[in-house]
Amino acid sequence: MTDRLPHTVRSDARDNRARILDAARAVFGEEGLSAPMRDVARQAGVGPATLYRHFPTKQALIVETFAEQRRACQAAVRDALADPDPWHGFRSLVERICELHAHSRGFADAFMTAFPEAMDFAADRERASRAVAELARRAQETGELRRGFVVDDLTLMLMAHRGLQATPRAARLTASRRFAAYVIEAFRAAPETGAPTPLPPAPRLQLTHSPGTP
Repeated sequence: MTDRLPHTVRSDARDNRARILDAARAVFGEEGLSAPMRDVARQAGVGPATLYRHFPTKQALIVETFAEQRRACQAAVRDALADPDPWHGFRSLVERICELHAHSRGFADAFMTAFPEAMDFAADRERASRAVAELARRAQETGELRRGFVVDDLTLMLMAHRGLQATPRAARLTASRRFAAYVIEAFRAAPETGAPTPLPPAPRLQLTHSPGTP
């Protein structure tokens, strides 16, 4: 009996951690980072003491909550840089980043804002900026990306994209894809006439979570 007790405790702790992270993804995803920790605890069905035992600060919870989205964002940047067609890589990056941000208001907030001491996200932004600058240079050399493009233009695009967070999820995803298509045409060196045609659907973002892991 005593041999089984530590295993049971560890199993309960893993289950509680998994429930907290699932709840945080749901709460922060819809309400943004301003949602209080007590809402996460309530959604997870645990007490505040249990939540803070696993995540002593809100910052720690946010970093763990969006770990999978951060990896997906990093993969999108790597794939874009590896694309032999820089303009296609650039277009795909815009679409995939918009999709990631549309799926979660909390991730968009964490990526775009200076959340107190969230150095992980600050480092992500810095790496992404350097990668986009290199990708843009290559795309401009092909003559496809307008010469006046600068990395800050992508930041402005994402700031505008955050305005879609107020719409219901289903409408938000549709609007996000259309928004991305218009932005891509605005960045093109010689924009086409008429409404833009979105790229074929990019590979779906697989945000799977194993039990007990972020």
